Amino acid sequence: SPDEGWQVYTSAQAPDGKCLCTAVIPVQGTCSRDLRSHQLRQLMEKVQNISQSMEVLDLRTYRDLQYVRNTESLMKGLDSRLKVAAESQKSLNAKSFQELKDKMTELLPLMPVLDQYKSDTRLIVHLKEEVRNLSGSLLAIQEEMGAYDYEELQQRVLMLEARLHACMQKLGCGKLTGVSNPITIRASGSRFGSWMTDTMTPSADSRVWYMDGYYKGRRVLEFRTLNDFVTGQNFVQHLLPHPWAGTGHVVFNGSLYYNKYQSNIAVKYHFRSRSVLVQRSLAGAGYNNTFPYSWGGFSDIDFMVDESGLWAVYTTNQNAGNIVVSRVDPQTLEVLHSWDTGYPKRSAGESFMICGTLYVTNSHLAGAKIYFAYYTNTSSYEYTDIPFHNQYSHISMLDYNPRERVLYTWNNGHQVIYNVTLFHVIKTSGEL
Repeated sequence: SPDEGWQVYTSAQAPDGKCLCTAVIPVQGTCSRDLRSHQLRQLMEKVQNISQSMEVLDLRTYRDLQYVRNTESLMKGLDSRLKVAAESQKSLNAKSFQELKDKMTELLPLMPVLDQYKSDTRLIVHLKEEVRNLSGSLLAIQEEMGAYDYEELQQRVLMLEARLHACMQKLGCGKLTGVSNPITIRASGSRFGSWMTDTMTPSADSRVWYMDGYYKGRRVLEFRTLNDFVTGQNFVQHLLPHPWAGTGHVVFNGSLYYNKYQSNIAVKYHFRSRSVLVQRSLAGAGYNNTFPYSWGGFSDIDFMVDESGLWAVYTTNQNAGNIVVSRVDPQTLEVLHSWDTGYPKRSAGESFMICGTLYVTNSHLAGAKIYFAYYTNTSSYEYTDIPFHNQYSHISMLDYNPRERVLYTWNNGHQVIYNVTLFHVIKTSGEL
């Protein structure tokens, strides 16, 4: 029934680049004829193989026929000479005998052609038997399937694929239910740092930005592709006009958002123009290790991007050091709305936003897990227990990329990514 909806668990990208999706569909029995369809696919492959064999056979037969036609005059000439030799052996002198041998030599290549004809004849017999067997199998399957022929089943499959595609288009947001094992991209830099791709640009843009260190840094490396980042080649350097603090930077729509060193000022730096477009103070936000994550590192202010836009995570004296989540205008850096999560920031290892929900790890060391979730859409929270494999035992940066649906991590001098698994319930309202 369309009212039951589709339950879809999706992990956006596997290590080999493929999309992972498991759908629990209430309407069962749609694919009950899958065994027959599998047999039909096998039969279609056999038909295709036979058709290809027939084409090869046809080309070879045409080629050999042309050769036989070309040697026809030679055979007639040889035949007349043999008749003359048979009638009068006296006329068969040394010269004419040599000519006869030459004619025979010219006809020698005809022997393998005739052998090929014999082989092709056997192949034709075999193909006829294959076609006969296929016809019998198709007839049996047609009787079993009744009104459903292969073409109709194929159309049903295409329709189901279209419905699944339409469903996938609706997979915008969901609740985090799992994080994959870590995938190490590169080991480079110091113990602390930040690396990222743009969270908004088209997928064709695969640039990677790399910022080593957690304070006073100004040097940002821009790699052309992920492969260039892995090999450490093909990069340009940006020198920021103001040094950064912490590792909570993010690239959003071609600009870098970061915390200016020794201040609570947010800076928007545009890569193409190599200039600061805007900077604004986050009122009351702590800085200079006043309210960092548990690992320290001037991580007072953490910028994030999810499916709904730009966020800043920090804390103030007024809320007693609890994490504040603020929705930020990416053009003006003005705070649009704030939520007090009630979770002490110094007890958090790191945090990230997915679909308007802040997820917090309970430590930056080995044994960490995703322990707390705050939902901005309902201003509510819950304690979670999502395993999180901290392979290198010291995380100093953890950010979600909504375009790729992966977590980017800087873990003890290693650049690592995690795939995420989100839970969705999609009401179809009868349109699928």
